[in-house]
Amino acid sequence: MQQTQITTLATVMNEAAPYIAKYKNNTIVIKYGGNAMVNHAIKQSVMQDLLLLNQLGIKVVLVHGGGPEIAEGLKLIGKQSQFINGLRVTDQETMNVVQQVLAGKVNKDLVALLKGKGIGLCGIDGAMLKCQKLQNGDDLGFVGEITEVDTTLLQFALNSGFIPVIATIGTDANGVAYNINADTVASEIAIALGAKKLVSMTDIAGLLADRNDESTLISHIEISDVQPLIEQGIISDGMIPKIVCCVESIQRGVKEAAIIDGRKANAILLELFSQQGNGTLFFQKETNNE
Repeated sequence: MQQTQITTLATVMNEAAPYIAKYKNNTIVIKYGGNAMVNHAIKQSVMQDLLLLNQLGIKVVLVHGGGPEIAEGLKLIGKQSQFINGLRVTDQETMNVVQQVLAGKVNKDLVALLKGKGIGLCGIDGAMLKCQKLQNGDDLGFVGEITEVDTTLLQFALNSGFIPVIATIGTDANGVAYNINADTVASEIAIALGAKKLVSMTDIAGLLADRNDESTLISHIEISDVQPLIEQGIISDGMIPKIVCCVESIQRGVKEAAIIDGRKANAILLELFSQQGNGTLFFQKETNNE
């Protein structure tokens, strides 16, 4: 039995070795949300995965949401959550709760699980996420869109061997705080850092040809094939902004992006270090300019 375990471990390590070499000393940005955040066992597993990546010399940035916790915080003050096109309507009272919950409890709970390797930050720190009020036709209140990412603090943390844990709040030129979509923040940070990969954890298997059938998972897709799927309605609703963020990050210099199934054990390691992968990988074909 012991020999079998050793053989299995050797097989796993042999498969993982080239992938470890691929990502070592490079940056990976992980957007963390959904069931992977509210299920305690999965949360513990994700944090262990991040610590392993850190030990292997891979630079990791964790960008997190906190929708369920924000909703609970609002309930405590007798306020209902409101959404328009998937974005939280954020008046001043809601913004106060978002700051307290997202940059406070949620952020520090995650940092605590990283056993001294995490640094909790939000976009306000060091003016990391400069933003302005989102203008999309609907008045969502204090919902922002990013105008600039300052990576000074991120680079300092990464080069010091830490894992930055980012709450998605930014400020405008007047110091007014705004709530920012977590997928957008992860994408913009990945672009600003020149990340090797952007990984978005979700509660589904990935991009499905039939949304009701997980056996129709599209495991790889070239980004030029995404728009036709949107037009056909195969990519729809809440998946559109997530996938658009993946496509835009690649168009602006990130090598790969993936939407992975955060319900799986060791979901991140499975995507990074195995031929099997996890979820849907987005990539761009290299063009020959000769």
